[in-house]
This record gives sequence, C-alpha cells and structure tokens, in this order.
Amino acid sequence: MKNGFILRQIPKNIWILGIVSMLMDISSEMIHSILPLFMVTTLGMSAFLVGLIEGLAEATALMVRVFSGALSDYIGKRKGLTLFGYALGAFSKPFFAMTTLGWVVLGARLMDRIGKGIRGAPRDALVADLSPPELRGASFGLRQSLDTLGAFLGPLIATGLMLLLSNDFRMVFWLAFIPALLSVFLLVIGLREPKRQKERIVKLSNPIRWENIKRMGGTYWWIVVIGAAFSLARFSEAFLVLRAQQSGIPLSLVPLVMGAMNLVYAVCAYPFGKLSDKMSHNRLLAFSLVMLLCADLLLSIDGHWGVMLAGVALWGVHMGMSQGLLATMIAATAPADMRGMSYGFFNLVSGVAMLFASVVAGGLWDGFGAAYTFYAGAGFCVLTIALVSWHASHPKIQVPILS
Repeated sequence: MKNGFILRQIPKNIWILGIVSMLMDISSEMIHSILPLFMVTTLGMSAFLVGLIEGLAEATALMVRVFSGALSDYIGKRKGLTLFGYALGAFSKPFFAMTTLGWVVLGARLMDRIGKGIRGAPRDALVADLSPPELRGASFGLRQSLDTLGAFLGPLIATGLMLLLSNDFRMVFWLAFIPALLSVFLLVIGLREPKRQKERIVKLSNPIRWENIKRMGGTYWWIVVIGAAFSLARFSEAFLVLRAQQSGIPLSLVPLVMGAMNLVYAVCAYPFGKLSDKMSHNRLLAFSLVMLLCADLLLSIDGHWGVMLAGVALWGVHMGMSQGLLATMIAATAPADMRGMSYGFFNLVSGVAMLFASVVAGGLWDGFGAAYTFYAGAGFCVLTIALVSWHASHPKIQVPILS
C-alpha cells in the first residue's frame, strides 16, 4: 500500500517522460543488442573498432548534454529540446538498416547519441523541476525503471525477430523505427511544460560563464569527479554482447543477455531510488561498485554461460543502484536555475571518461583477450570505491573552485 501511495504521488508528467523513454529504449536496444554482432560478423570489424565507435558514440551523447542543458537553462524551457533530441534519435534508426560500411554505422551511432545528448539534460532537469524534494529519488527511480523496462523489452523483441527472420539484422533495424516514432508522438501530445517551471526558472544571460560555474560549488564538482570514475570502471555494454557470443550462446539468442541485464536494472532502479531518499548516498554508491567489481570478476572467467549470465545480472544490479542515485545527487547540489547545465557538465566529464574506458577495453580485448578487459574494469572499481570511501570520511572537503 505504501509503495502504491508513493507512486500515485509522483506527477503525471514524470510518468509520461518515463513511457517516452521506455519506447525509445525499446527501439534503441532492438538495435544495440545486436549491433556489435552485426559489426563483427557482417561488417568484419575488430573489437577495438567496436570499442572506439561505441566509446565515441556514448561520449558524444554525454558531451552534448552540457550545451543542451545550458540552453534549456538560458531559455527557461525544456520540452522543445527534449522533443528535438528524441526526434533526432528516431530518425537515425533507418541508417543502421541501410549501411554496408563501418563509417555509416559510426555516423548513425553519432546521430542517435547526439539526439540522446540533446534530450538528456533537459529531460533530467524536467524531472528535477517536477519532483517534490521528498520524492525526488523515487521520481528519478521511476523514470529510470520505465526507461530500463524498455531496455529489457528491446532485446527480447530483437531475439524473437532474429529467430523469426532467420538472423536478418537489417529487417530488425527497420522494425526498430516504429517504437521510436511512437515515443516522439507521445511526447508531442502528452507532455505539457508546467507553468510553475516557467515561473520558477530564471533565465541566465550567458549560462556558460566562470561565475556560473563557481556557483555550482565544490560538493557538486565532487559528484562530477565520482561520476567520471564510475565511467572509467564501467565501459561500453557492447563488450557484454561480445562476451555472450564467446560463451557459446546461439547468435539469435545473444540479445537475451542484454535483456536479462536490463530486466535486473529495471527491477532495481525504483526501489534503490526510493532507498536513496533515506540512506547515505556514498554508502549506496560504494555498494553499487562492489556489485560491479563482482560482475567483472565473473565475466573474466572463461567458463559456463551461466557464470557469464551471473556477471551480467550483477552488472544490472550495479546500474539500478547507481544511475538514478547520481542524478538525484546532482539535483540536490546544483542551483535550481542551473540544473540543465549542471547535468550537462556532469555528463561532459563522464563522456570523456567513457570514451577512454571503451577504447582501452577494446585494445585489451584484441591485444590480450577478453578476460583482461574485465580485469581492468575490476581495477577501476577498486580505485573508485577508494575515492567514494575517502569522500564519505571527509565530507567537508570539496573540490576547490578558483576565484
């Protein structure tokens, strides 16, 4: 009853944003759950190139958020940029179906991730604007759960289509266009930007200025540092797909591995988001890193596919514990009129770290074997746990902002 009461208190617009995210993630994961296999088996690309493309794509998405977030703060509105980002992502999907060249895959991934980057910070700022402070963790957790439910359904649908269509990658890519269009349509007709947001947000004359950066404060920048460390510890999920293929799972069933990870992620995101409203954030972050460390160690083992699935499931637990929590921590420390830019800078730094981590992961995979990719991830987990623990024991120490 209590959980149901909390869900009823969460504003309608957050539910709409969650469903929009779910539809787009169904589309994206129908593609992404088989794209690494398509690149390796059909286009003949190496693991290093897969890591480079995935790292560039994810880093681009994160880096673009700083500008879209700042722009949403400047104009005092969020929906237009959010809609444009979802539309750009939707119209990138047909290019995956048409390509025969690696550089077209890169272009389509960049287009898709630029759309994600444009919509990400304004959407997160909308959630923060709409959420009552006492329900902010639950609101971010709900949106993340719906988003990740789509990330579970996408690989499941892709698996069914791969079986039905005799591993026809391109037809699956074409069909992924449908839920993407539905997400754009729902956002257009379903979400109305609230008047109270327009009244509360103060337009910034020039948002990306040193004075505004200093206003974010040292506590905010500590969260940025920790977020970058998380990105180093958690490289592209494309390597989970390639690891699944190595474990002997039939090609058409490999997308189920990403589906399993995202199901665990979806189930965990809301309860851990709600828990973050009551529990030490640093402690929860540290627990999530322990889960990722265990996942890396299991994935480093060349053994039965069940061991690989256990590692993938723990990876999903880590995601459910950490992603909404980091967004909640940004909302709690950033000035209300600079939330868009605050999410943007957070993702800019995380994007650079993600690019580095994915390139290193691909290089280790090609040069030394898959196990060393996951050993490196485990090493970064240990370093990040140490950083989070140190910050928890020195809460008054902040990243200095020079005057």
